[in-house]
Amino acid sequence: MSTLPLILTVAPNGAYKQPADHPALPITPATLAATARQCLDAGAAMLHLHIRDSAGRHSLDVAGYRDALAAVRAAVGDDMVLQVTSEAARVYEAPAQIAMVRSLRPEAVSVGLREIDQPAIGDVGLADFFAWLVRERVMTQVILYDVKDLQRWQQLRTQGVIPDGRWSVLFVLGRYSAGQTSAPRDLVPFLHAHTGDEPWSVCAFGATEHACVMAAAAMGGHVRVGFENNLTLSNGEPAPDNAALVAQAAQAAACLGRPLATAQQIRAQFCAA
Repeated sequence: MSTLPLILTVAPNGAYKQPADHPALPITPATLAATARQCLDAGAAMLHLHIRDSAGRHSLDVAGYRDALAAVRAAVGDDMVLQVTSEAARVYEAPAQIAMVRSLRPEAVSVGLREIDQPAIGDVGLADFFAWLVRERVMTQVILYDVKDLQRWQQLRTQGVIPDGRWSVLFVLGRYSAGQTSAPRDLVPFLHAHTGDEPWSVCAFGATEHACVMAAAAMGGHVRVGFENNLTLSNGEPAPDNAALVAQAAQAAACLGRPLATAQQIRAQFCAA
């Protein structure tokens, strides 16, 4: 069993949920900052950040991101890695997603491979974007929804389209399962197909999120929890807030002998020159 420090990320809101789904769902800079502080205290060292426009809809607005990042940074200092999403969410197309990342130049970003691996970008555009991410030392997590995505990622790396870099990957468990409910066994095909050297994390949907987290932690992976994908504790009760899901994952890591990674350790792993 791995004893490497576990990177515990919280995804507190996502692109679609609203406060009507849960009163503790944060969508403003102030509520995101308060949630980040609570989740840091519970054990999370990374925040996966979505922002909203004035109507509460998913946004990749650079100015909006800067406002939210400033508020969160004021609350947590340097003790959390702040990862922004570049998710399309049926609103944006690949050129706009890439343009946002280039303009914002965040500390960390998540990139859905299938969203930017589009004809409008092509292999030349992908190579240019990923080379830029390396040069700018932006911590980049590549989101993979199924084994086909993982195989495409590995093909792009083998072909040299994706340059060498300190990449990490996120395996999304159960994205296309019936009822979008994840199970620990959803991790198995990813692990069999993963031939690269990238550190990997998982996220999972619904009340089985915690079981998936425990499976990933036991297998040496890292985890992402939070209201983006799940509102329920492992005992079936509604989670009072994101911090409760983080604390639950932190307890699982402790049971498995996995110390929690600090933000400083994450930066040393993915950003060192």
